[in-house]
Amino acid sequence: MKHLLTAAALALATLTGAAQAEVPPGAAAPAPTLTYVFSIRADLDPPIEVGTVDGGRRRFIGIRGGEVYGPRLQGTVMAGGGDWQTIMPEGLTKVEARYFLKSADGTVIEVTNPGVRVASVEVVEKLARGEVVDPSLYYFRTTPNFKVNGGPLDWMQRHAFVARGIRKPDSVVIDYYVVN
Repeated sequence: MKHLLTAAALALATLTGAAQAEVPPGAAAPAPTLTYVFSIRADLDPPIEVGTVDGGRRRFIGIRGGEVYGPRLQGTVMAGGGDWQTIMPEGLTKVEARYFLKSADGTVIEVTNPGVRVASVEVVEKLARGEVVDPSLYYFRTTPNFKVNGGPLDWMQRHAFVARGIRKPDSVVIDYYVVN
């Protein structure tokens, strides 16, 4: 009988707009999924070492150009951007990359791409020296943000993205995924 009264009260409250249905934690919506949209290969300049700042080794790595390829975007990586890195003790590298892409139709896309690369201290040092390292030995993820002037690429401003990176001796490959 108590369950019937509770159900009746909830139904009445719902009809009158007096109450919202309770949603259990973690069940509010389906988990997001990822869809691969494109990759870039950015050709890099040798690093400029700044020194130790705020407890980390600061470096800047300029971008010389590169290629954009994938199912949702093709084009080039424009020269002139770069990656500001802080290599922290214990294997954490904080990255903040800023660069421009030019799509096949000529649209310029501004990219701000913060993230982290985590590995053992030995692997971090190999990467910093420009050595070839198996990508399974480090975690390299970013959360890119895009700015475009609207048009057919406006979808890039209207979605969240994550990306994974692979560092090579003189380039970086970044695979971009839209969060659905």
